[in-house]
Amino acid sequence: MDSIFMVGLGLTIIIVIVTQIIQILSKTSSKLQPPGKKGWPLIGETTTFVSCPMNFVLDRMRDHSPDVFQTSLAGETMAIFCGPTSNKFIFSNELKLVRSWLPRSISKALAQQNADPNSLSYKLADQVSHKFLKLDCIQQYAGTMDSMVKQHLDKFWLPFDQVKVHPLAKEFTFELSCRIFVEFSNPSPELIKQLRDPFFEFIEGIFSTPLNIPGMPYYKALKKSALVQEKLFEIMEQRKIQLSDVQQQQQDQVVYDRDLLGQFLMATDEHGTSVRKEDVARVIVGFIFASFYTTSTTIAFVVYFLSKHPDIYEKVLQEQMEIKKAKEAGDLLTWADVQKMKYSWNVHWSAYSTNMNPKYFPDPENFDPSRFEGSGPPPFTFVPFGGGPRMCTGKEYARMETLVFLHNLVTKFRFKMVNPNEKIFYNPDPVPAEGLQVYLQPH
Repeated sequence: MDSIFMVGLGLTIIIVIVTQIIQILSKTSSKLQPPGKKGWPLIGETTTFVSCPMNFVLDRMRDHSPDVFQTSLAGETMAIFCGPTSNKFIFSNELKLVRSWLPRSISKALAQQNADPNSLSYKLADQVSHKFLKLDCIQQYAGTMDSMVKQHLDKFWLPFDQVKVHPLAKEFTFELSCRIFVEFSNPSPELIKQLRDPFFEFIEGIFSTPLNIPGMPYYKALKKSALVQEKLFEIMEQRKIQLSDVQQQQQDQVVYDRDLLGQFLMATDEHGTSVRKEDVARVIVGFIFASFYTTSTTIAFVVYFLSKHPDIYEKVLQEQMEIKKAKEAGDLLTWADVQKMKYSWNVHWSAYSTNMNPKYFPDPENFDPSRFEGSGPPPFTFVPFGGGPRMCTGKEYARMETLVFLHNLVTKFRFKMVNPNEKIFYNPDPVPAEGLQVYLQPH
């Protein structure tokens, strides 16, 4: 199966595009191009890909080549590399034979199209964002995540006998993203709604056929993306005023560097350059998209598989209860606690073309966390967060968010799917057709 996630922005839905695809130069001799087909003009094979990435990739590996094939997605001609050898090639040739790249349609929707990588503002924004996602910074948010998960479960899960996991996971991960990246001092429900509503609508059209024509999904996505950027600009101006007041009044009790936006607003380089608002929006839009979209899918499918495999649920529960029993009542989780969740992390749901190859993963359709124990799978076969210079900078953020949520969920509830045969569709990430509705039984 092929899920698509964005490397460098955390777990996002375009990793195949960013880490396993290189653009074929239009002037290259046809003899040097890999086998494959481009599909319809402009549309290419986008619709087929979005409907089921797994079948799309596996069918073309079978029909054209198990190593590399060409296609046209999101309005761009590209080559899709498959398998561990290709993964190794991509990860070890950054800025040599390959480079990170996004289709123009997706770049535009994510506010990336006017970015200048050579500008001082762009470079400063990258420095700030990379520093923000470093382990020594991210681990301080374990308690914040734990507190927010507890509040979320008490409000939206505990009062009910049944819940729909996927939409609730999206709501939680988006709210967490707003707090960590935009407004750490507990963002208001109104602020979250003003960002969430257009963001969720924009997500619906970002991977559609890139036709910027009124009425088309992609056209609507661009409009909603612009609304998100304008709201971020408004928030920036408000925060600048607040920051100025605090500096003038020397009120140190307000901490502005706890969120990414605050760090952007205070950052300057040796030339006195600050980060342009367009670069702030570019990074924050990408980070919110990366951090909530696929992480919520991961959480949903962890619940999906644990519901179907009660024996594995029991092992996860045992590990998490040992961590819980070692803590005093009221204590929040720490980074050290997250590090103890080794078996639970094997539950992490992510799939690529190599995962469905029995040569590397015996019984690939079988959900078996134990396959990742010991020496694990062969090198370059399981790369959910990329590798080398292509390693996802949001890896630890995503891992901590998923594990903190899982800890609270399994230590509070047992759960069972309302419809064990619920269908899964793709957009192109897997989505439970009924929202993954489960029965809840509090411990």
